[in-house]
Amino acid sequence: MVENSIQRACKAHGIECLASDAVALYDAVPTWQPHPNVVEVLEAIAPHVPLVILSNSMVDLIPHSVAHLKAPFHAVYTAEEARAYKPRMQAFEYMFDQLGCGPDQMMHVSSSFRYDLMTASDLGFMAKAFIDRGHEPSSSEYGVSRLSDVRQLPALLGL
Repeated sequence: MVENSIQRACKAHGIECLASDAVALYDAVPTWQPHPNVVEVLEAIAPHVPLVILSNSMVDLIPHSVAHLKAPFHAVYTAEEARAYKPRMQAFEYMFDQLGCGPDQMMHVSSSFRYDLMTASDLGFMAKAFIDRGHEPSSSEYGVSRLSDVRQLPALLGL
């Protein structure tokens, strides 16, 4: 999937794409670090709220990301396991089936309106929070709490 994405991006911009480019990018993913303040926020929330990851990552890559986040997670699911990438509802439904609960019992937090929060709204998540990092437009029409900084999340949860 990474190679396909790189090939399409290079083609769209008229750039030559080498197979070694895709390999180098894939090999770099395990070194990527979380956004600033995410680790501290997750560590503060984890004792009070079970944390779950639903990622568009691959099974072999997600352990590295989880390790960088440092907080204990109740569960971690990937698009590869769900056989669907977000924003498809199938990915979320896989998570609900694995957890044995529904969206009405969960809060979804994301910095992606398109890939996460619009679908979370359509599915009826109990609560939704958008971490606005300025890379995607948001909307007030989806019942989402907009946070300008991830450090605002504990207060939103009453912690």
